[in-house]
Amino acid sequence: MKVTELATSLGTTPDTVRYYTRLKLIHPNKSVNGYKFYSAKDVARLKFILSARQLGFSVADIKQIISEAEHGKSACPLVRTLIKQRLDETEKQFQAMLALRQNMTSALTQWGTMEDKAPTPHMVCHLIDSFEHTHLGESDDCNES
Repeated sequence: MKVTELATSLGTTPDTVRYYTRLKLIHPNKSVNGYKFYSAKDVARLKFILSARQLGFSVADIKQIISEAEHGKSACPLVRTLIKQRLDETEKQFQAMLALRQNMTSALTQWGTMEDKAPTPHMVCHLIDSFEHTHLGESDDCNES
């Protein structure tokens, strides 16, 4: 099966198939004319990869899981450990997003009755300047989203 056929059969894009091929997570056979052909094993492997990604596993996690399986070990203990780690990370991100949502709601409420002002040499926007810095919690860093 060719790239586009594989992608269509699994509801993904040819670029996704090519990406996992470049990462050597699936291994197509090359024909004389240069086309890549994917076997039933590749189909099963890509289906596994897509399912793992939907569960939040990283590419590095998937490589580690596949490595365990290729060495004849059950990957299940590793999968349980990794999903617990991903769930913990997701919970932290979720809590951070809830805090951000609360900050945004508070700001919108506070700013609803404030008048617009022109910038000054010491102020860009008085709305942001007026927002209590203590409300920001952990979002007082230089990370960009």
